[in-house]
Amino acid sequence: MTTFASKAIAYYNALAAPPSLPPAIGVLNPYPQPEVQAIVREFYTSFYDDTAPRVFVLGINPGRFGAGVTGISFTTPQNLRRYCGIANDLRDTPELSSRFIYQVVEAFGGAKAFYSQFFLTSLFPLALTKNGPARNGKPGGPKNYNFYDDRITTEALWPAITETVRTQIGFGCNRAIAVCLGRKNETYLRRLNEQQGFFDRILTLDHPRYILQYKSKDMPMYLDRYIATLHECVEGA
Repeated sequence: MTTFASKAIAYYNALAAPPSLPPAIGVLNPYPQPEVQAIVREFYTSFYDDTAPRVFVLGINPGRFGAGVTGISFTTPQNLRRYCGIANDLRDTPELSSRFIYQVVEAFGGAKAFYSQFFLTSLFPLALTKNGPARNGKPGGPKNYNFYDDRITTEALWPAITETVRTQIGFGCNRAIAVCLGRKNETYLRRLNEQQGFFDRILTLDHPRYILQYKSKDMPMYLDRYIATLHECVEGA
């Protein structure tokens, strides 16, 4: 029996950056690192060692402090330990999106309950970076970058985005419904879905980073909205 876990582990172990990207755009690929491979194996074996289809929850592309470090979507090293029970020696990293997502996970019933129903992923599977503006005569350091932040990057990555989603659907997907994280991201997921027919229906939620960065006072409302949407997905499955 080929499980969701075995397919996901094989995919991430072989994941490579696209051969060409626009100038100044970098890619972080943590998956060749032995510790990340061990984390990926333990995570998917713990939560996906079956053939049950999951509802896909799709972000933009990983942040450099979340999956860019751990290899697990929206998951920092400390949240991997605290909420998923997976020990690791990776340095703790700040990641607003991970903070919010794991409040959602806990409100849904914890990691076992959440991951038994959902698969957190992204349209593009690797973290993107671009150097920030120079300051005091020194070059700016790398900043998180979104695949849709400029048209050239979007078009360069579109074949990889298409293949990412198509391949991951093969892990075990409930194609009746998907959840999109981010209003701008929705434009691109719907474009992809019109081209490929991956999902019957797409529900969109505000992105976790947007919520914590700009709407933190309203976080309980957004948390309720997330939980209601996730239950709608499960009940409609």
